[in-house]
Amino acid sequence: MTSQAVDSADFEGWRARSDARAKAEAERKTATEAVGKARKKKDKAAARDRLAKLPKAEDGADPFLVRAQVLLDRAHASPGVIDGRDGDNFKKAVRAFREMRGMPIDGGLDPEVWAALSADKAPALKPYVIYSEDVNGRYEEKLPADYAKLAKLKWLGYRDAVEMLSERFHMDPPLLRALNPGVDFKTAGVTIQVADVGGFAEGTVRRVTVDKKLGELRAYDDADKILMIAPATIGSPDTPSPEGRMTINGAFPDPHYIYDPKKNFQQGKNKRKLTLPPGPNGPVGSMWIDLSKPTYGIHGTPEPSQISKTASHGCVRLTNWDAAELARMIEPKVTEVEFVD
Repeated sequence: MTSQAVDSADFEGWRARSDARAKAEAERKTATEAVGKARKKKDKAAARDRLAKLPKAEDGADPFLVRAQVLLDRAHASPGVIDGRDGDNFKKAVRAFREMRGMPIDGGLDPEVWAALSADKAPALKPYVIYSEDVNGRYEEKLPADYAKLAKLKWLGYRDAVEMLSERFHMDPPLLRALNPGVDFKTAGVTIQVADVGGFAEGTVRRVTVDKKLGELRAYDDADKILMIAPATIGSPDTPSPEGRMTINGAFPDPHYIYDPKKNFQQGKNKRKLTLPPGPNGPVGSMWIDLSKPTYGIHGTPEPSQISKTASHGCVRLTNWDAAELARMIEPKVTEVEFVD
């Protein structure tokens, strides 16, 4: 995949590829079912032969979706990680963009939405030179899952430059590598292609809504204009998120994480209180936005690709970059947060 392929990708080409992929998936599903239904040995062999001859649906990142996700990110309708795939978070971002533009929220990515998005004519990707600071960052190649072992470290940093650069430009690491085949990310001075996600949203957030059903966070200003919408992981059946309204006490970058199984949850065999060091790969990522309800917050994550796909321990989990964007706009002791079902 090249920057030219991304910037030249158009709506019609994407729809044609999507239709072809759907057709291929349907044909393979029918053929797979035929293999399972065949009873005679020769019939099963024939069904398997037909299945083997069918083309597989392409499973890689789509250049059009890379472009669309970058444009959504610039519009502050966050798709989570930019991965070039038509997943749930991409669909949420399209829905969010429609809401922010006053369009009917249903309908997905149609020609009208694409016309509004693609009014932004700037290239979706930009060149970036890898600096020595990128290569020689404070990395932690091996991070144990056990909290007791994490507590013995001094910093829960990125594993390598690929992970760090991917987060800096809101990308999934496999996409960063796909855009830069053969690149040695351990060498300074190399020019790579990255997503041009633009700047932070501007304004002061007066209220935040956390939609448990949609798995989404919205931030509004005093005039009730939406400043940003982002996918979120919100609670779980075992550790549900709070109810009702509360205020934001403040935002704290690179927080330590206090693990207390008596107040929250038990991780593994750890039954005693632990203090984990800061870092983007800590349990709450690189940002903690403290809520007035004790022990609850809006925070980052060590696994941005899993946002809204897994459960949390009661708090609201965002990508590190979405948490940072929200943190810039909140007003401590003033900004309100409401949890809605």
